[in-house]
Amino acid sequence: MSGSRTAAGKPPQRADARRNAGNVLEAAAAVFVTSGVEAPIREIAARAGVGTATIYRHYPTRADLILAVYRLQVEALAEAGPALLAEKPGPHQALVEWIDRFVDFVITKQGLASVLQSDDSCYDPLHAYFLERLGPVCTQLLDEAAAAGEIVPGQDAYELMRGVGSLCAGAGTAAHYDARHLVKLLVNGLRRSDAR
Repeated sequence: MSGSRTAAGKPPQRADARRNAGNVLEAAAAVFVTSGVEAPIREIAARAGVGTATIYRHYPTRADLILAVYRLQVEALAEAGPALLAEKPGPHQALVEWIDRFVDFVITKQGLASVLQSDDSCYDPLHAYFLERLGPVCTQLLDEAAAAGEIVPGQDAYELMRGVGSLCAGAGTAAHYDARHLVKLLVNGLRRSDAR
């Protein structure tokens, strides 16, 4: 019997339970983009094709659900960096693609701004987690591109991510503001003049 339990002493989740949890996170992420993080749980449940009880079983509080969605998406972005380096013809192209995904992440997370600025201490670790996971990935991409002679060396990952975040802050609020275009100009500005 002991072999049927996880290291934490809990029985392992059945395949359908794991699938339901994944569906809930995908549905919640989509609903948070369109309706904000305060969207009714029943809206998320309907999109995931499960009952609200299933959501509460996996994520007892709204904060648990928000944290799980955020972490899942940060992990996907963190894993994308090395994958792009392996599949793209050059590290600068991998950097451009990763920054494009980073822009998607930042723009869709605008609804989390109120959560990240709330007084609820359960959200305090999110910013540090974000930097701990994504800072090294961005640094690797910059270092590889610099080593290949594609960008000016000595670029700071935190500075770049902060700059991208600032450019994305106006997304969706002004009719003639294209954050993605401005970010592309910023990333192209990293290129060495003899590599353009």
